[in-house]
Amino acid sequence: MSHHSPIILGIDPGTAITGYGVVQEAAHSPRALAYGVIRTPANQPLPLRLVTIYAELNALLERHQPNAVAVEEVFFSKNARTALSVGHARGVVLLAVAQRGIPLFHYKPTQVKQAVTGYGAADKRQVQDMVRMLLGLDEIPRPDDAADALAIAICHLNSAWAY
Repeated sequence: MSHHSPIILGIDPGTAITGYGVVQEAAHSPRALAYGVIRTPANQPLPLRLVTIYAELNALLERHQPNAVAVEEVFFSKNARTALSVGHARGVVLLAVAQRGIPLFHYKPTQVKQAVTGYGAADKRQVQDMVRMLLGLDEIPRPDDAADALAIAICHLNSAWAY
C-alpha cells in the first residue's frame, strides 16, 4: 500500500497504558490520523497484558500501514518497577514492528522536546501544547500518553526524513 506522504506511528510504551499517535506528513503541517491509548487491566497477569498490547498494536499497524515507527528511548527511571514495566511493553512493540519489517527509530526524551518545541528542556505541558498547535487540534490530546506518542511521531517527521 503506497502513500503519497509518509505515515509515522509514534509509541509511548507502558504496561498499564501504551500511548499511540499516527501522524501523516502534509504540505504545510503534519496531521493527526489517529491517537489514543491501549489500556490493560491492572488485575491481569503480565503475560496477558502483553498479549493485549501486542494484539492492539498489530491492529493499528494493519489499519494505518505506517512507513516508520518511532519509540521514545527511556534509559532510566526513578522507579525500577516502572522501568521494568516500560521495558516489557517496549519489547512487545519492537517485536510487532520487526515482524512486519517496518523501520523503527528511537528518540531520547530531550530529542523529542527539542524537535517539537525547539527547547530540549521543555516541560510536559509545553510539549503537549506545541503538539496541539502543530497538528491544528482544538485541544491538547488526552490522555498524556497519547499526546506524548504524537510528539514522538512529530519528532521523527522533523528530524529523521529516513523513510
